[in-house]
Amino acid sequence: MKTLSDIAWDTWVPKDVAVLLFVMRGGEALLIRKKRGLGAGKINAPGGRIEPGETPEQAAIRETQEEVGVTPSEPRRRGHLRFQFVDGYSVECYVFSADACEGTVRETDEAVPLWTPLDALPYEEMWSDDRLWLPMMLAGRPFRGRFLFEGDTMLDHELLDEGDAGR
Repeated sequence: MKTLSDIAWDTWVPKDVAVLLFVMRGGEALLIRKKRGLGAGKINAPGGRIEPGETPEQAAIRETQEEVGVTPSEPRRRGHLRFQFVDGYSVECYVFSADACEGTVRETDEAVPLWTPLDALPYEEMWSDDRLWLPMMLAGRPFRGRFLFEGDTMLDHELLDEGDAGR
């Protein structure tokens, strides 16, 4: 498996389905430095796996509460991502944003919270695909993408700015 064309996307079934939720506040985004699990040490948004019976939106709210102690207000789905890893792991991810939250941000066993200026996002400490789709999310443009990784290295990708559909 070296390119996206090596994957049978028509029959592709992810091992996990997960969410990410970016809470926005006055030119900043609430990011986390993950302490454990996939991407430990990297900076990302709060998120994690969807539990049985949960909707993606419910999971995004729950994961944000568990990881940083706040409840996001009115999350909106922004994007849909599919990740295949050469080692066989795969995950489908729904990306959300929220313009407000309730509660006090706190560190947990899973994450260190980081309010980060949007003009200083630490892409060098994030997954390499974030640099491709995060600007679309921040601009409020719907997107979807497929990515092939070997460990931390992105081998191939396809990204569609769905805001261009029908133009």
